[in-house]
Amino acid sequence: MPKVRLIGADGEQLGVVEINEALKRAQDADLDLVEVAPNSKPPVTRLLDYSKYKYEQEQKQKQARKHQQQVNIREIKLRPKIAQHDYETKKGHVERFLRHQDKVKVTIMFRGREQAHPERGRALLQRLFEDLGELAVIESQPLQEGRNMSMLLAPGKEAAKDEPGAEGDAQPDATEAESPAEETPAPEETPAAEEKPAAEAEPAAEAEVPAEESAEAETPGDDAAAA
Repeated sequence: MPKVRLIGADGEQLGVVEINEALKRAQDADLDLVEVAPNSKPPVTRLLDYSKYKYEQEQKQKQARKHQQQVNIREIKLRPKIAQHDYETKKGHVERFLRHQDKVKVTIMFRGREQAHPERGRALLQRLFEDLGELAVIESQPLQEGRNMSMLLAPGKEAAKDEPGAEGDAQPDATEAESPAEETPAPEETPAAEEKPAAEAEPAAEAEVPAEESAEAETPGDDAAAA
């Protein structure tokens, strides 16, 4: 007959007993016999109200999750030749995210020949970090992956002083803040070769009627007079 080490409902040690004896004690106390350490020799069991025990465990897990701080990672996308106005707008979004204790992934998107100058992307990321002051700390240094270069910023000392929701304005939607379509590309970004010639832009006028045909059409009575 297998034996188990039995623990009472109040945590008292009841010693090693046969499994049938443990089940009888559980039935007499209107409790459940729960195996709490199956790998022990002999296995350890306990008398308890399993439904109540399960409920208490769920409540403990809820409290633990409630005290865990949720960290969001936002993303802001920039172009190497971003215009000053768009730069200030994007910087404002980064500041707001940091003040709400969110991390920010700043991504530089390179296109075409811009990929040959990654130093411009690093310079822009460094400029942004310096402009943010103590609001941000660099958690991940700039790293280039394919056509993009990214840097991860975390809230700094100054951001920790600001409580979320302190600003009167509502938090902007992340999708709108991330959209590269907001940027106004600098004038030099549009190659001159891409401009369409004026002759191609407008359809050609109707072909002119040859002079001799026009003359014949205008003086239909000449032949009659000659006759």
